[in-house]
Amino acid sequence: MKGKATIKSFDGCLEFSVEFLDTVTSKLIQKHLPLESTVNLWGDEIYFDTTIEVEPDDLTKNVSVGDLAYWPQGRCLCIFFGPTPASTASQPVPASEVALIGKVTVSKEKLRAIRIGSKISLRCD
Repeated sequence: MKGKATIKSFDGCLEFSVEFLDTVTSKLIQKHLPLESTVNLWGDEIYFDTTIEVEPDDLTKNVSVGDLAYWPQGRCLCIFFGPTPASTASQPVPASEVALIGKVTVSKEKLRAIRIGSKISLRCD
């Protein structure tokens, strides 16, 4: 893994680390940091708009709990921490293909505490 960042909520109730993968898409995303956005939820997935437009070459629908991914269709970053509406079991499933760009180090319980509309920031360490 290469590169680290911190995600914080503006209300101070959530702060955790991101370790970026050493991929082309991950490096392109990191060049656009810092960024601020608003949280949305889709089941046990947090996603937030980045306005970043890149064309990843490493798309997949195979994600795991703790994965951070770029969703090109929505220009969003996604954090998977459990089943989504597309899941048929306990594993998360994205709405469409994503590019894996990192891992987060935070418990599912803390991620479940964040609310739609919360303001967050993503900054390199």
